[in-house]
This record gives sequence, structure tokens and C-alpha cells, in this order.
Amino acid sequence: MILFFGTKRGKRSIQKLHNVSCLYCTQNDTLTAVSQPNYFHLFWIPLIKIGTSRYAECSHCKRVYYKEEFSTEMEKAFV
Repeated sequence: MILFFGTKRGKRSIQKLHNVSCLYCTQNDTLTAVSQPNYFHLFWIPLIKIGTSRYAECSHCKRVYYKEEFSTEMEKAFV
């Protein structure tokens, strides 16, 4: 019997962060937040959610902020 298992990313959700400024270029309303779950799968069927990757990107300077780099302003707007 052959088993196909591994990890696979889920559907990406994107939202605009309003009234939040970029820490690098100080432009306001240019940040976009991205959240993407990671699943353990068996036969390409997602079974268990093992984590979520979250980051924000500035559309002006293209700087990417990972979860560890979020300011309190970004954390509040990410909900």
C-alpha cells in the first residue's frame, strides 16, 4: 500500500491595512497583510492545520514585514 502525505499551503487571504504607515518609508495606507495556513495532508486532502504564515508588504518600497517585525499598529489592524 502506498501513502502520499506531506505538507501543503492553504488558500491565501489578503487584506489592506488602513491607517497604518510603513516603518521603512513612512508612507500611509500602503501595507497589505497576507495570511496563509499550512496543512498536513494525506492523499492531497488537508487534515490538520499545522501553522499559519503571516506577513505584511509595503506597495511603495516593497519592504516585507514578518510576524516578528510587526509593530503594535500592524498587529491591531491585522485582525
